[in-house]
Amino acid sequence: MARRYLGFSILAFLAYSLVAPLLKIAMEVIPSTPAVFLSNSVLLVVVGVALYYRGESPLPYLRHRYTPHVVALGVLLTVGLLTYYRALALGPVSIVVPIYGLFIVVSSVIGIVAFDESVTPRKIGGICCSVLAIALISL
Repeated sequence: MARRYLGFSILAFLAYSLVAPLLKIAMEVIPSTPAVFLSNSVLLVVVGVALYYRGESPLPYLRHRYTPHVVALGVLLTVGLLTYYRALALGPVSIVVPIYGLFIVVSSVIGIVAFDESVTPRKIGGICCSVLAIALISL
């Protein structure tokens, strides 16, 4: 139970691995902004069904003290998705995706600095190898 997040992480990685190739195919005809709208409309419907199924509602959280954080992350997510889709429409998947993937490195460093997560030589090595791998793939 304690490591249940690993299964979710693996499923997320597998699902998200297909996003860029499918987007690239779709955006041969569909412009990036409508593609963002359509794909995120599906996201909203599916999340709505998940909320209903789980008996949850976002309404109690509209006035929560962390709601501004959620709104800010929504703005950042919107900027990230609009620019990611546009980059995929304009450039090769093999370059855009690794550069976009730098968010993993930056998020890891923020987790270490802001949330006092443990720093190990292995983590530092992994972060350095990630940056090197992204540079080698995308250049």
